[in-house]
Amino acid sequence: QVQLVESGGGLVQAGGSLRLSCAASGRTNSSSTMGWFRQAPGKEREFVAGISWRGIRTTYADSVKGRFTISRNNAKNTVYLQMNSLKVEDTAVYYCASVPRVGVIPLVRSEYDYWGQGTQVTVSS
Repeated sequence: QVQLVESGGGLVQAGGSLRLSCAASGRTNSSSTMGWFRQAPGKEREFVAGISWRGIRTTYADSVKGRFTISRNNAKNTVYLQMNSLKVEDTAVYYCASVPRVGVIPLVRSEYDYWGQGTQVTVSS
């Protein structure tokens, strides 16, 4: 089993920045693909960003491209999501997810095996 714990959420004004962290423990495997998802009230959980196991390849949802950056430090078993130029519509619970395989970065929730408990990000106008 892999445990994922997110941190770094909070309240920020529009235009501001936050950095989310996701620490993995348990049967961690650096050969895993990591992703960030988010879920706003009344909406489906949606893909935000993903990163390959070596951190060489990344992919982003169109809505965050150019504003968010995903990165990872395998020595620390941690993945990050740097969020800049935040908008009110970025308000959601953000979840970290992992799947113990390499290759194409999954974009759908069902392809990830492990999930964190989520961290709330609220962007005020």
